[in-house]
Amino acid sequence: MTRRLHLNAFLMNTGHHEASWRLPESDPYAHVELGHYVRLARTAERGTFDSLFLADGPQLWGNIAQRPAGALEPLTLLTALATATEHIGLIATASTSYNSPYNLARKFASLDVISGGRAGWNIVTTAGAEAARNFGLDAEPAHAERYARAAEFVDVALKLWDSWEDDAIVADKAAGVWGDDSKIHPPRHKGRYFSVEGALNVPRTPQGHPLLVQAGSSQDGKAFAARYAEAVFTAQQTIEDARDFYTDLKSLTAAAGRNPEHIKVLPGIVPVLGSTQAEALANERLLEDHIVHEHGVQRLEQLLQLESGTLELDAPLPADLPSEDAVEGAKSRYTLVVGLARRERLTVRQLIGRLGGGRGHLTFAGTPEQVADTIETWFTQGAADGFNIMPAVLPSGLEAFVDHVVPILRARGLLRTEYDGRRTLRERYGLPRPANQYVRTPALV
Repeated sequence: MTRRLHLNAFLMNTGHHEASWRLPESDPYAHVELGHYVRLARTAERGTFDSLFLADGPQLWGNIAQRPAGALEPLTLLTALATATEHIGLIATASTSYNSPYNLARKFASLDVISGGRAGWNIVTTAGAEAARNFGLDAEPAHAERYARAAEFVDVALKLWDSWEDDAIVADKAAGVWGDDSKIHPPRHKGRYFSVEGALNVPRTPQGHPLLVQAGSSQDGKAFAARYAEAVFTAQQTIEDARDFYTDLKSLTAAAGRNPEHIKVLPGIVPVLGSTQAEALANERLLEDHIVHEHGVQRLEQLLQLESGTLELDAPLPADLPSEDAVEGAKSRYTLVVGLARRERLTVRQLIGRLGGGRGHLTFAGTPEQVADTIETWFTQGAADGFNIMPAVLPSGLEAFVDHVVPILRARGLLRTEYDGRRTLRERYGLPRPANQYVRTPALV
């Protein structure tokens, strides 16, 4: 069977570039308009993407002077999008640090049922003191503590999703028997972080359980992904780093006793398109010219855990930054940003420009052919199973990608030309439906 690209559309209000909202074409209110997201979802579906993805966090992000702030709750929004689309997968971020397993498992099971098996959960542990203070904590839990809680959270969610056997519903009107109680399996879980007694109040879903996605690239993050994830969103700046990450994660997955083909690695790419390379670079410069650098400095100081006023725009990063081991927040993003600044000898101003479009993801300005070449090279040379497409400006960036890059990928045999008979999200990703952990498979004689 021919190996095919997996494409996910990462949708962020007016686009991933922080200055996208300032362009004449942009609607600064689009982040809370359902019609905006319906248009984007249908565009991605026209491009035969596997899935779309909504990021989220339980706090108000940053300074609202910088860009459109606030976001609709993603599971609610995706439920609406499920009724406006037919094929595309629907992935939402939800935190294991600030949710309870029963309620979250129920919400994702409901989305999977409503969408006909198209739900996915991007599992995050949520870094940052701001979120912690919204839930009665003085500071964020330590990095290792958050991942230990996340592991137990997912284990409980899996028990809940399996608490109904597939054939638990009998619906025998003549006998007056609706369901078979012997096929209900309450988790009766008592662990370090959670105590969950009863079975889920939603039957087992079309996918068995939603597609499990993860985005952390720290050592703890990779170990967690190797154990649980079926798709991984990652930020890599070079094909060499991407190939190393890909190889390492596949090896860790095999060491965890799983099939490495059952975890799909999707680096992020922020494509800025033009009919010529000069036009693409001009489009990129236009966005960079609209960056308010004071906002970028504040955000960078927060990421690097520096006191306000430490960074100077036209100087490099300080030599005495905290070590990665001392960072309790987003460790992998910290390492990526510092590595980018050191490797390319960027000033703070230049670094802010590089981060303005994708916050550390690969930003590529070029023609549709050049973008397709980059995607094909990474895909065929062991660096990716697909890509997390992060348009700098929405909706125009996604429309340009679907109209001009997708046809090239299809012509090269890398991307489907239409959706086939496979209906669920995990089928689109080439993944099996998981067996129910409470059901014994008969031994072969």
